[in-house]
Amino acid sequence: MKILTVNAGSSSLKFNMIQLPEQEELISGNFEKIGLSGGLYSIKINGSKIKKEADMRDHKDAIELLIKELLDNHVIASLDEIDGIGHRLVHGGDKYASSVIIDEDVIHTVGELSSLAPLHNPANILGVEAFKEALPNVPMVGVFDTAFHQTMGEEQYLYSAPLSWYKDYQIRKYGFHGTSHKYITKVMQEKLGKENVNLISCHIGSGASICAIKDGKSFDTTMGFTPNAGLIMGTRSGDIDYSVIPYYMEKTGASIKEVDTILNKKSGLLGISGEFSDHRDIESAMAEGNHEAILANNMYVNRIVDYIAKYYVELEGKVDAIVFTAGLGENAREFREQILNKLACLGILVDPGKNQKIAGYLEENEGIISSNESSVPVYVVPTNEELMIALDTYDLIK
Repeated sequence: MKILTVNAGSSSLKFNMIQLPEQEELISGNFEKIGLSGGLYSIKINGSKIKKEADMRDHKDAIELLIKELLDNHVIASLDEIDGIGHRLVHGGDKYASSVIIDEDVIHTVGELSSLAPLHNPANILGVEAFKEALPNVPMVGVFDTAFHQTMGEEQYLYSAPLSWYKDYQIRKYGFHGTSHKYITKVMQEKLGKENVNLISCHIGSGASICAIKDGKSFDTTMGFTPNAGLIMGTRSGDIDYSVIPYYMEKTGASIKEVDTILNKKSGLLGISGEFSDHRDIESAMAEGNHEAILANNMYVNRIVDYIAKYYVELEGKVDAIVFTAGLGENAREFREQILNKLACLGILVDPGKNQKIAGYLEENEGIISSNESSVPVYVVPTNEELMIALDTYDLIK
């Protein structure tokens, strides 16, 4: 089967086409500035990357170009060869604990949940509706970023605010990066040869979250009601004392919207360092002795260590593996070593030689980086959310 995976934003559309069950990526691409001036898109196929300029009034125009590229590049001979479309849908609330075939009820429910993800759910629906019009006979599947975490118990997902906040307004921890953590779980189940794996999955990138996985299911995770919870990230603050917000507003006259923008887009590594949101830039500045960059890095390390230790205890020390994934987790070798050195008191020991050999841009991009004496094996495993979306789509429509 040829499965198209789609991630639609308000002015963007990312896609992959994957051949299953072979798990072969045939083509991928990204359409940008949809509905804006200066539209462009890029296509990656057979190891080559092609960039083109194109005015796109809406997502329908982008899809027409996408289909043309599939045909022109001989990825498909006709539209009949597109067997299914898997859509990344950001927020399913507590309504969806797994991926689903998209019908009118699903579209309606995702729309109703837009208050929980106002920037993402409406854009996701735009993509669904546009593909529905362009390819009406192709089955579509919704893969929710929150679904994997719906196995968390009340003790994990409730906040210690009045219970009516949850009952009346759905205020609770939802968690995100679920598709990535689900993929890592699937890979580790295969590697370890067991279904009921206990893992600490560390998705560390510009956006970052850690997930405690118990018996193959999400038990707890760092992101909360929104993605701006838990870890320090590229531009997100992660956990802070809520009282900071009214205090800052009173002192500066800032509006709640301005504070929200600061905590989501001007905090984290960027806020601490003063100029760098990308950890690669942090590393370069650290090498030059930049105090703020060193501070930002060390704070990030400490926050990650805090949560790994917390989840180690929550899993009662019965951890089959710790896994690093995503941009930083897969590539930042010194960063990984710093984290693991701080966990040595738990018997978690890094092998510096193994660790230095694994990065996405090196010959080896996955493997074990812990020493033979480590109480818990530590893996680096590249995530593949697009493949997970395709696999869920394949399973539901085949």
